[in-house]
Amino acid sequence: QVQLVESGGGLVQPGGSLRLSCAASGSIFSINTMGWYRQAPGKQRELVASVNPGGRTNYADSVKGRFTISRDNAKNTVHLQMNSLKPEDTAVYYCNLHDLRGFDGWGQGTQVTVSS
Repeated sequence: QVQLVESGGGLVQPGGSLRLSCAASGSIFSINTMGWYRQAPGKQRELVASVNPGGRTNYADSVKGRFTISRDNAKNTVHLQMNSLKPEDTAVYYCNLHDLRGFDGWGQGTQVTVSS
């Protein structure tokens, strides 16, 4: 089993920044993709950003140029630096890890609220 624990959400004003972190523990297969998804009220969960085992990143168009995803393979962590936040970024953000064994797991989610 793999456990994912997120941290770093909160309330921030428009234009502000937040950094989300996710720590994975347990039986982690080294070849995995980690990423962040978000779900706003009344909307489907959507991919925000992901990073594959080789470090290649992928971003939703809505966050390109504002968000940066990074991973530390030695510590089994992934981070999401969010800058220039907008009210439409308000959502519950979920960490995801999936690997070549077929494991696909989620963290419990962390609330991000962008409001003045």
